[in-house]
Amino acid sequence: MRNLCIALLFVALMTTGVYADVNIDAKASLLMEAETGKILHENNAREKLAPASVTKVMTMLLIYEALDQERIKWDDLVTASAHAASMGGSQIFLEQEERQTVRDLVKSIVIASANDAAVAMAEFVAGSEEAFVAQMNAKAASLGMEDTHFVNACGLDAEGHLTSALDIAIMSRELILKYPEVFEFTKVRLDKIIHRTARGAEEFGLTNTNRLIRSYSGATGLKTGSTSQAMYCISATAEKEGMQLIAVVLAAPDPLIRFDGAMKMFDYGYANYALVSEDETGTSMGEIRVYKGQTETSPAVIKEQVNMVAPKGKHVELDGRVVLIEALDAPVSAGTTVGEVIYTWEGAEVGRSELVIPEDIAKASVWLIMERLFEQWFTAGI
Repeated sequence: MRNLCIALLFVALMTTGVYADVNIDAKASLLMEAETGKILHENNAREKLAPASVTKVMTMLLIYEALDQERIKWDDLVTASAHAASMGGSQIFLEQEERQTVRDLVKSIVIASANDAAVAMAEFVAGSEEAFVAQMNAKAASLGMEDTHFVNACGLDAEGHLTSALDIAIMSRELILKYPEVFEFTKVRLDKIIHRTARGAEEFGLTNTNRLIRSYSGATGLKTGSTSQAMYCISATAEKEGMQLIAVVLAAPDPLIRFDGAMKMFDYGYANYALVSEDETGTSMGEIRVYKGQTETSPAVIKEQVNMVAPKGKHVELDGRVVLIEALDAPVSAGTTVGEVIYTWEGAEVGRSELVIPEDIAKASVWLIMERLFEQWFTAGI
């Protein structure tokens, strides 16, 4: 009977989502919900450690930023320098003066963790690896990554090249939220590029270094890394039930432990937490008067739905406080900010969203303004 009770208790705990083992044999680990940035689990998350090729999350962030700003294009040809071709570790064996497209180099970085491709792209984006590394550190500072200092663009061991589990989660969150198209490559298991050299065209296979893509349901990325100094690391991403999670493991003693650790954190997060929200994007939260407008009032609608992470099974009801300006003068453009709604739960702020005008409002004609005046006079006379 005692064993039966224990078994029933175990099943109940698993069902209600409060059971989860997140003990991970690694120097540091962290689990973050991507949309809100809420930390769901952490262990030594601020310890400065070597990140190995997880460094390339920042490299990818700057590459996608350059693409977004149209400073570079996917079909641009990149010529490998002697420096890029000299990189050791994981590589696609670029030869000096070999030319590859930005697309093929990016997928080589993301899928196969190619150091030579990362350095070639760094030089292409910034002119030199040194200049690119300066951009990496500047971006890290702008994101509030206080534990980070980069020395190179690929993650090979170097004195002073350090970051933390928290900072890795921060830059991973920035990458996947701002450039979700990166998943086009991070989800790929096998691909190839073509080396075109003096010897002719040679096919080179790319194999994803992230085994979670094939072993964990919902896995979407993101980047593995390993060196003798860093040991085994990963910044892993997954999406289930409308919630994206980021699991970071640093300095695991075995390659399988980093993957198992990430899966433990994912299981813990999805078993115990869910995203909740109060009002959808576009919900009207009040009316704004529009002076001399084609319409005299306009709804003030939520620009972006606010979500929060809450324990599963717990009733959550957000309180929303609306703050609006008094009025606007026409003409008014759609998207004009007229206030905000501030959400709190149990007395603490959990998020806020701008309130905006949903549609353009033209200035009223003279005849319409006069018509309104006559109507007011007539009503007042009655």
